[in-house]
Amino acid sequence: MLKGIPACLSPGLLKVLDEMGHGDTLVIGDANFPAASCAKNHNLIRADGVRAVDLLDAVLHFFPLDSVEHPVLIMDKQACDRALETPIWEKFKKIVAKHEERGAGCCGMIDRFAFYEKAKQAYAVVATTEMSLYACLILQKGCL
Repeated sequence: MLKGIPACLSPGLLKVLDEMGHGDTLVIGDANFPAASCAKNHNLIRADGVRAVDLLDAVLHFFPLDSVEHPVLIMDKQACDRALETPIWEKFKKIVAKHEERGAGCCGMIDRFAFYEKAKQAYAVVATTEMSLYACLILQKGCL
């Protein structure tokens, strides 16, 4: 047991976060995200019982974001889902702003299918049980 480590960060996830290097990406997927198929050639980490907002907050406490324009990419809605409410996006942006001096402006949006392709190249995919729709992110690691 370590002091100060949030319970939602498993030993396996902490190991992966430490292994990741500058430019590597981490996917936080919601309960509907095809995590296993996207991570079939990479690290898949289960975070059952964990909400994406809680995991994002815990990860960003330790994880430096890259200096690129949008080191945080949020999966955007498809045209058929434009009317869906996605209040979790504002929660994501608020958490990012809490940990990143550039604020929520370093969050960008990415098309659902482009997100899937980018996720297949990620160093690791974390499968949460987040039930909010379109609650998937990709984080790009920076330097300390």
